[in-house]
Amino acid sequence: VLFSITHSSRTPNRRRRRHLEHHSPSILRSSAKSPDLKMNDADVSKQIQQMVRFIRQEAEEKANEISVSAEEEFNIEKLQLVEAEKKKIRQEYERKEKQVDVRKKIEYSMQLNASRLKVLQAQDDLVSSMKEAASKELLQVGHHNFFHHDGYKGLLKALIVQSLLRLKEPAVLLRCRKDDLYLVNSALQSAKEEYAGKANVHSPEIIVENIHLPPAPSHHDAHGLSCSGGVVLASRDGKIVFENTLDARLDVAFRKKLP
Repeated sequence: VLFSITHSSRTPNRRRRRHLEHHSPSILRSSAKSPDLKMNDADVSKQIQQMVRFIRQEAEEKANEISVSAEEEFNIEKLQLVEAEKKKIRQEYERKEKQVDVRKKIEYSMQLNASRLKVLQAQDDLVSSMKEAASKELLQVGHHNFFHHDGYKGLLKALIVQSLLRLKEPAVLLRCRKDDLYLVNSALQSAKEEYAGKANVHSPEIIVENIHLPPAPSHHDAHGLSCSGGVVLASRDGKIVFENTLDARLDVAFRKKLP
């Protein structure tokens, strides 16, 4: 009976041993070799849990690395996109700012030109009115009652001398108004002498033409040719002409004042 009990009690252990050898041979072998290092189910479970935790920790760390790397790449790409858009916005702003500056310069230039034109027009109107007033005064200068003829005669002499100095010809042609013919002839000799003294030359020959300058302007013929006085001298061949009438002198004076 004892043998049977002993045999029966060992039989389940052997079956269990064969079962463990089949499912966990490495653990049982180590247990078989070293009885002190036998591992129970709790130790195996604990070791498996440690391995799981280790694997999970590595996976989490790797996932964190991937997440951090992805976030860094995302931030870098986002920053690049933001900077690119900022650059586009700055360029667009600079372009529009330049357009505004160009428009402002154009508008300023147009306003400045308009102001200048107004000023020039005002100056021209003023000069024209002054010239018209001066032309009326010239009628008095060229009138035969001007200082009892002596004043106008002296003016004619000065105009003749000036014309001779400009032409510097030994012989010249002279043209004047028909009304001034007497005064011109009376002033010719003294004018020739004065010119000869100033130019240090012989007295020139002055031929008074029978063709006369237009008469003074009148109310009856306001739009016709007119001359307020003075003389016109030319070389004998007519190639050089010096117009020294009062009207021409007035035009020269006002041309210098024109803007």
